[in-house]
Parts: sequence; C-alpha cells; structure tokens
Amino acid sequence: MELRQLRVFEAVATHRTVTAAAVALDLAPSSVSEQIRTLEHSLDTELFDRAPHGTRLTAAGERLLPWARTLLDQAEQARREVVADRARLRLGALETIAATHVPAVLARLAERRPGLDVALHTDTARDALLGGVAAGALEAALILDTAGPLGDLGFYLPPAPLDHLDLQDVPLALVAAPAHPLGGAAALTREDLRGQRLLVNTPACSFRLAGERLLGHAVERVPTGGVAVTRACAEQGLGIALLPDFAVREPLASGALVRLPLAPPPLHLRLVWRADRETVPGLRAALYAAAA
Repeated sequence: MELRQLRVFEAVATHRTVTAAAVALDLAPSSVSEQIRTLEHSLDTELFDRAPHGTRLTAAGERLLPWARTLLDQAEQARREVVADRARLRLGALETIAATHVPAVLARLAERRPGLDVALHTDTARDALLGGVAAGALEAALILDTAGPLGDLGFYLPPAPLDHLDLQDVPLALVAAPAHPLGGAAALTREDLRGQRLLVNTPACSFRLAGERLLGHAVERVPTGGVAVTRACAEQGLGIALLPDFAVREPLASGALVRLPLAPPPLHLRLVWRADRETVPGLRAALYAAAA
C-alpha cells in the first residue's frame, strides 16, 4: 500500500468516477484504474462497487477512506516540515475580531516562538474557517461561541475531531439610540422587548445567533449588515442591536448610544483545532501563547 495509491483511491472516492479522478490528478484514466486494482490486490479486497455511471465505496472502502486521508495529510505535513526553513502555522480568524483580539495572540506567539512563521487568514464566514481546519488547510482558527460544547451557539460543525480552548470572554451589549422608546428604561425583561426591531447581520453571524438565544422570537429581525452598519443604524434610532462591547464603547461614552438594562451572557473567544493534528509544528506553542 503506497501513498500514490492512497491518493488515487481518495480522488476516486471523492469524484465518484475514474475519469473525474484522472482529470483532478492529471493522470490517464487507465493509470488511475491500474492504481486502484493494485491497491485492491495488495489488500485482498474490493474497495469500490463499479457501475456504468460511477463507483461507490464498499464497506472496506468506507473503512479505508479516513485512514487514507489521515496518512496523506500526515505525509504532507512531514514534507512541509522537512523542506521548510522555518515552521509555519496557518491561523484563521473571524474578521470581526481580527483587529481587536488577534494581534495580542500573535505578539505572544512571536515572543514564545520567534522561529515560527504565522500566516493569518481572516474570513467573514465561520463555516469557512472551521472547514479549513477540518480539511487541514488551517492548523487552527479563532471563532466566537458560547460556553459549553463547541458549536453550542447554534452553528454547523464539520465532521472532524475538533477540539477547542476558551481564551477569554467577549462581553455583549444590547444598545439603542437615546431617543428610542426603551432608551430610558430602568429595567427590562425579554417580554418588554416583544415587537421591537432587532438590527441583525446574516443568519450565521455570531451576534445574531446570540440575539436569538437571548430574545427568541419576541423581536422582529431587521437585516442591516456587519457590526459597523448595524451600530450606525442603531444610532439613527432604526432599532435595537446586540453588539460586542468593544464595538460600542465609544458611542456609549459619547452618548450616541445607550445600554439597555438587559444583560446578555458573553460570548467566548475560542481557538479551534483538529485533535488528531496537535503534533503539527508550532500548534502546541500557539495554544499556549493564545491562552497566556
């Protein structure tokens, strides 16, 4: 059983046909078929059920697929470590927290591991970051979540052995313009907010998900945009908004916004990685540096 055979096997399992796998690998279809036959012969078992319109993994093939992906991933990691002059860590982060929370993590990491190159990749989509970690395109990612199991905020988790470390709280504030009807309230309950307009971002936004946990269906959701747009709309009295403290600190201090007396639980800044890849060079150092 050779790595090249496993690479061909993984491609056929992914693309479902020998022809499509051959195109992806830049090989002749006959070469792909020969590699599969050789692998099956070495294992003394069939890995695919062949049909006129494609292939389907047998039970043995299903068992081999995760092993193949693990071995190929480890081989690539080994190659990168051997040929690279310096260890390299690919770290993903939500754009929302990239400017406010990531620089301190990077500074601690540079202090603890000066020989480590860190490639930072930011994205507006949490799913893209988690997918990158699961696929091995990123070693780790910084996201927002609630306390408890990973994904408890209500977002999708890719099918991979993900682990996480909570780094710090990210406090939230429910805010409105001073002239808003609730702006001068001394106390509020969720029922008091029934029918109010909650300014929100896309359905996958961490702050929108936090708002749904806090307010349920008591409020009308009004799509606006990212944090800056939502904050500006709240300042104009277009509705209330649930935003991170760091994003509304100045408007609260200047009086452009007021904090409504309903305290939301904080989100947590989480570092997420694959539990089966902790041996990747620099990853453990990143965990310790981020948690310092």
